[in-house]
Amino acid sequence: MVETAELHGEEQRSLLSDSNNGDRSWRLNFEGFQISSEHTEKQVKPSRGLYDCYGVLGQEDNIAEYYQQQVEVLEGFTEMDALAERGFIPGMSKEERDKLARSETFAIRLSNVANMVLFVAKVYASIRSGSLAIIASTLDSLLDLLSGFILWFTAFSMQTPNPYQYPIGKKRMQPLGILVFASVMATLGLQIILESIRTLIYTDNAFNLTKEQERWVVGIMLSVTLVKFLLMIYCRTFTNEIIKAYAQDHFFDVITNVIGLIAALLANYVDDWMDPVGAIILALYTIRTWSMTVLENVNSLVGKSAAPEYLQKLTYLCWNHHEAVRHIDTVRAYTFGSHYFVEVDIVLPADMQLQEAHDIGESLQEKLELLPEIERAFVHLDYEYSHKPEHAQSHS
Repeated sequence: MVETAELHGEEQRSLLSDSNNGDRSWRLNFEGFQISSEHTEKQVKPSRGLYDCYGVLGQEDNIAEYYQQQVEVLEGFTEMDALAERGFIPGMSKEERDKLARSETFAIRLSNVANMVLFVAKVYASIRSGSLAIIASTLDSLLDLLSGFILWFTAFSMQTPNPYQYPIGKKRMQPLGILVFASVMATLGLQIILESIRTLIYTDNAFNLTKEQERWVVGIMLSVTLVKFLLMIYCRTFTNEIIKAYAQDHFFDVITNVIGLIAALLANYVDDWMDPVGAIILALYTIRTWSMTVLENVNSLVGKSAAPEYLQKLTYLCWNHHEAVRHIDTVRAYTFGSHYFVEVDIVLPADMQLQEAHDIGESLQEKLELLPEIERAFVHLDYEYSHKPEHAQSHS
């Protein structure tokens, strides 16, 4: 049994070496295409003041964006070349990956602990002040706390697979949990808006903070804002997408904390109506933020196609996989939870032996599944491409 597995592994390696170390004239090659330093410098957009505020793109912006796209395409092809030749994506050593993983875990735990402590502090500030704007800001902190719990719970669920009940895994747990959570938070945001409107219309009680209450509220909100700002700077030093999302949440918290505190102080010193108006602004901001999150996760659940640039990378990898590939019939990549499912149809010679064709298809599947964005890849082998497309009924 062991000898059989070793023999099969040797066949796979010899198959890759035969296709990669011989004549490479059949392969697509972009080594001769390089972006000049002049064009590389144009990738950095100049600061244009009010033009950026209004979202107006000038000619220099369009040129910089164009060359940035070209650089990304060439980098993607270079990555696929490395995968095709070496059988893996070059990167950090195991020790470096372990060290980075520990740092990322610490950043996530630090953010979660800070969210819990700061949420308790803001609840106390809400009780002491009675300000609707600060209550709305506290609601946003509750969002961060619960979203962190959902990410932890879904990650734990995905790490405990059950191949009998969930044969394709639980990758959709995370977007599904976020959808449920966002629905609850939208309801709470609407409740804040309704209460603020009721306060504006019917309540005649003056909003008034004593000096002691004001000191407590200002001290707590400024402390929370400072901690969130420092966490934002720390989390932005990472490239991990989850930690970058934490950094974005910390940044949003800085904004909501400042707006909530300003609204409460203006209501205390200028006019009462500024507090419920600030609460309405924060509630609308929270609803908008989570509405965008809902749309993103809906796309991940309904099987939205990958970007054309990503499909280009996959097509490039498939063509350069083996000299025997005569034609690429189909390349599909669509969302399945937080990752992609990939379907590839390649055409091989009609007289090729089954064993050789199988090894070509299986090694291509393994290469595709090495890409971090891909959950599962399916490679279909054919001998001609003039037939009716597979699964045509699902596209009618």
